[in-house]
Amino acid sequence: MSEMTKPLEQAAQDAVLSAPAIAPRPPRPVSVSLTYAWRALLKIKHMPEQLFDVVVTPIMFTVMFTYLFGGALAGSTDAYLQFLLPGILVQTIVFTSVYTGFTLNTDISKGVFDRFRSLPVWSPGPIAGAMLADVFRFTASGVIVFIIGTLMGYRPEGGFIAVIPALMLMNAFALGFGWIFTALALSVRTPSTVMTLAWLVLMPLTFASNIYVDPATMPGWLQAVVSVNPVSLLVSAIRDIMAGTPDAGAILLALLAPGLIAAVFGPVTMWLYRRER
Repeated sequence: MSEMTKPLEQAAQDAVLSAPAIAPRPPRPVSVSLTYAWRALLKIKHMPEQLFDVVVTPIMFTVMFTYLFGGALAGSTDAYLQFLLPGILVQTIVFTSVYTGFTLNTDISKGVFDRFRSLPVWSPGPIAGAMLADVFRFTASGVIVFIIGTLMGYRPEGGFIAVIPALMLMNAFALGFGWIFTALALSVRTPSTVMTLAWLVLMPLTFASNIYVDPATMPGWLQAVVSVNPVSLLVSAIRDIMAGTPDAGAILLALLAPGLIAAVFGPVTMWLYRRER
């Protein structure tokens, strides 16, 4: 009887050994995105130059423009600071929006992207995580500018609580606007090219705006350009919020451009991302 059961036992063991292993449950998209976001923040430790635009640049622009041009443009540095600071907040966060594309291209150029490709995780995780990390960068840079402005004498008429919705609006704008640079990062070869092309976009948008001076002092043709500049629309909305008189129409106009950019460049980015994979 025992001799008869041996083949059956051996067959059962062979069946168990040959059965396919149950694959572990892959991490969920939220968990994957948070993991990549934490990785992006840890990269600042190894690439401290990323903090330059977040910390040094906003301080430099705020101090330099206020004390060099405040008296000439507004009669006093205090009056000019009240006008300038909301614009510098916007400029700082718009400048910071380039880092999603820059860091993504850095990963591609160093081969890190190929390692991500082999992992059994949600494929858009690196992009989603980088954008979550950028929310921290946007908020940190905005808070730094506001603290420096407060130390210099800036006081929002709407109270300090008005800073919160202002930062939320600027974060939403920067997240939508940043899709341009994410798509760019997947289209060019080097991080330096991303930065060069990004500045070709950012410099005209920020300087041909209402950040530094009242557009009423500009030539008519330039006023027309400034009036439709997405950065100018955002600055106007932020100034209203900080003054305690938020305008729903101005806020919607400020979100129009980043919404359209996200609708166009978001799918393009994901197509380029899948092609790269």
